[in-house]
Amino acid sequence: MIGTRARATMWIVQIAAILIAAIVIIPFLMILLNSFKGIREAALFRLSLPTEWVFSNYVKVLSTSHIARGFANSLFICGSVVVLGNLFGAMAAFLIQRRGGRLKLLYTTFILGLILPVSIIPTIKLMMQLGIHNTYLGIILFYTATALPFTVFLLTGFLKSIPREMDEAALVEGSSFFRLFFQIIMPLISPALITVTIVVTVNTWNDFFAPFYLISDSRKWTIILQIFSFMSQYQTNWGLVFAFMVIVVSPVLIIYLVLQKHILAGLTAGSVKG
Repeated sequence: MIGTRARATMWIVQIAAILIAAIVIIPFLMILLNSFKGIREAALFRLSLPTEWVFSNYVKVLSTSHIARGFANSLFICGSVVVLGNLFGAMAAFLIQRRGGRLKLLYTTFILGLILPVSIIPTIKLMMQLGIHNTYLGIILFYTATALPFTVFLLTGFLKSIPREMDEAALVEGSSFFRLFFQIIMPLISPALITVTIVVTVNTWNDFFAPFYLISDSRKWTIILQIFSFMSQYQTNWGLVFAFMVIVVSPVLIIYLVLQKHILAGLTAGSVKG
């Protein structure tokens, strides 16, 4: 009886997983197939193979000048956010975990950042007062601030698996605090840092609303905002629009598929205290 119930539960879980995967895969597959169709056929939004494969959609998209600028902006913003978020998040997590109860309020504040939504209007007003609205610095600081709660939460849990005796031994041997942190602690938490890097990169790359509200200069638009501009310009040719979407999503999708095992390793490695 137990074996029968276990098999039935396994089948239910597998069917549920297939259905959930289909919800994600089918829309992307439709976009991919329609990106190779002509104007009329792509406008039908059908999940079918093209009657004629139109590869010129990708050639025309790649020949537009603003797509390269959008990629450059996204790479610059994502790279800056990853570096700042990992650095400051690791510092904060290290102090919170090692100091314990004395920084409990600070840790609680970071956790609230995971729960409370971002209020965009006060953020815009603050940026205008600081003179960083519609600048690369403003959007980078915004994304870094929104990434820190998750970074601190994950790294604090991961640091529990690293014994404090290692810190004490390094300090006794004459190591400075900064050398301890950068040469000993940072390499040890690299699995968690890889996880943070992937998650933050995906979230930053795919975000539309923050750059839409915080950046008005089209020369500083990210690649996601370029989709908005591209759709308004080529709204009668969905084949081109779908080709643009595939090009935009592909880098992040490839990174995620290649490094997904590091995400699981980083999320689970610090779950058990050593």
